[in-house]
Amino acid sequence: MASNRIVFLKVPLDIVPPEELESTLLDLLSRNGPQHIMFLSLWDFLRARRKGDFRSMVLDAALVLPLSKSLISGARFLQKPVPHRYHPFSFIISSLTVLEAYCKSLYLFGAHQRSLLQAEKNVRSTFPGLAVVGRYPGYFHRNMERNIMTAITKAHPSLLLIGDGVPGGRRWVYRNRSRLHNGLFLWSNDVIDVFSERKRRVSEDLFEKGLEYMPLVLKNPLRIFRIFQYLWYTILLLFSRLFRSAT
Repeated sequence: MASNRIVFLKVPLDIVPPEELESTLLDLLSRNGPQHIMFLSLWDFLRARRKGDFRSMVLDAALVLPLSKSLISGARFLQKPVPHRYHPFSFIISSLTVLEAYCKSLYLFGAHQRSLLQAEKNVRSTFPGLAVVGRYPGYFHRNMERNIMTAITKAHPSLLLIGDGVPGGRRWVYRNRSRLHNGLFLWSNDVIDVFSERKRRVSEDLFEKGLEYMPLVLKNPLRIFRIFQYLWYTILLLFSRLFRSAT
């Protein structure tokens, strides 16, 4: 496999250079079982350090890709190999480009019906060589989940792209992993709404500056209190550096 996994403060992170993304995805597609691709923010990273289902999900994931610039600078500070940081939407576009080149398939799962239909239309026009083998909106009655699972398994898409409205979000993949087929599974809350042009994605400029959280803070000012989590992360880095230097 082209990716290289490091353990950073007890949490796995994968290094996937852009030039090796294609070979990495093809390798994952050749494996048995569902291959869960996860984006990890700093807040997710801190949660993954604690015992529980979330940590188990991260440890079980096929790819764990850092979102926060703080994780990149932290790995560099501890003199670890430095992962590549992908903008989530750009990563998805690049992945769909690879899948189209190899005549693979896609299933869209989540969001409201109107948004989902428009997203499917836009994906088909942008990636005409990619087979969209199914779709199902989110916000469904829980009694429908068994039928949805059957439909997804029968369609056997190369990539199941999951948006909002799916119970548990990205946990849905981990909770149902024993019933899922081989292939790639990726959750990104706004991805279907972005494809349908109902929501704007975080700009590349904000993302490159590490300010992708600012729109969220503007929507919910209480998020500013996450500064205390950042301070805790900084303390962890310092202790790890000092402890290693002392040994």
